[in-house]
Amino acid sequence: MSIIDKLPYEWAVGIRYTRAGKRSARNSFISFISLISVSGIALGVAALIVVLSVMNGFQKEVTDRMLAVVAHIEIYDERGAMPDWQGAIKAAYQNSAVIGAAPFAETQGMLMYDGVMKPAVLRGVLPAEESKVSDVPHSMVKGQGSFDALRAGEFNIILGSELAKALALKVGDKVTLAVAPGDASAAASSPRMVNFTLVGIFEVGHFEFDSGLAFVHMADAQVIANLLAPAGVRLRLADLHQAPQVTQELARTMPGSLLLRDWSKHNPTWFAAVQSQKKMMFIILVLIIAVAAFNLVATLAMTVTDKQADIAILRTLGSSPRSIMKIFMIQGALVGIIGTAAGVGAGVLIALNVDVIIPFIERVLGMQFISKEIYFISALPSDVRWPDVCLIAAVSVGLAFIATLYPSFAASRVKPAEALRYE
Repeated sequence: MSIIDKLPYEWAVGIRYTRAGKRSARNSFISFISLISVSGIALGVAALIVVLSVMNGFQKEVTDRMLAVVAHIEIYDERGAMPDWQGAIKAAYQNSAVIGAAPFAETQGMLMYDGVMKPAVLRGVLPAEESKVSDVPHSMVKGQGSFDALRAGEFNIILGSELAKALALKVGDKVTLAVAPGDASAAASSPRMVNFTLVGIFEVGHFEFDSGLAFVHMADAQVIANLLAPAGVRLRLADLHQAPQVTQELARTMPGSLLLRDWSKHNPTWFAAVQSQKKMMFIILVLIIAVAAFNLVATLAMTVTDKQADIAILRTLGSSPRSIMKIFMIQGALVGIIGTAAGVGAGVLIALNVDVIIPFIERVLGMQFISKEIYFISALPSDVRWPDVCLIAAVSVGLAFIATLYPSFAASRVKPAEALRYE
């Protein structure tokens, strides 16, 4: 006796109908339609898992690379400079969430070399302190200088790899920075020219920073920006996701007229766009699963028509309409579960190997899917999140179950006498 034979008869009959024997061409066709339904659900589930995993990976990768340069929290003084920056750092450390702090100053200018001009954000830092709030000191291109080469008064500069490439610069070259004058007659004055020596090249893997950011010593940045002190301090937290909450806490506890900004405000449009895209893609791909799931309506309707004689015999043997309905609900639910399980397996497998699959496809087709100039990164990342996988599986099985209701109800309404009339 098989395991199926030991189950309640509703389950046994439902499973046998799912397997759809091949005693007739009609049964074989129904079996084929069931296979198509399973394949459709599996394809939709796999596509949704892969797409959401790639979007999660894209957001995580860009965020991580962004936070290699952008501090978790930036604190500015409303007066334009922060003379007591040491006191501000001491006050910030009173919050247990803060694990690093360093002063900074920023200005914008135009870098010029050999007739080529490129805009850049010039950030003044203390080399010994910068590693507390960013990963740039550890992201220097091998053999292309050291972050410690920034020394006060020497007007040395470190550029992002893409910026150095665009200017055709190499370590040791002289580059000119043009900055707007800081006095009230700026409109009538010529830009100030400052010569720097390139002493290093960094690469964080984020195109926006690699192509538009330069580092100099704090003392040199203050001279260029006409500041008597750093513009503010930058903080790093133990948990970056607590940044909005910690920002509010620091705003209440730190003395002085300060402006605070957490990392999520650095590029809010981009983060909002990613979240909107994830929601839209989820809805669109759930519709694909819904189409596949509702193929079950046609499959079960055909099965009910084909099995009317069986239904009539079961009814005459004492089966209730509820039991008949349960048989076809079990059949449809099994198709949904099998399709969902296959889709989850395939989707997770593909999502975990996107970094291998996509480069292979790019080599075969001779094209690149991701442009770092547009998407900031050049490789397609993936981040499989199990809560997303569970939600997708639950939605898929739920849609399949809903699709079984009407055909199952129709089966329960079959009248034995009419069904056996022409048998």
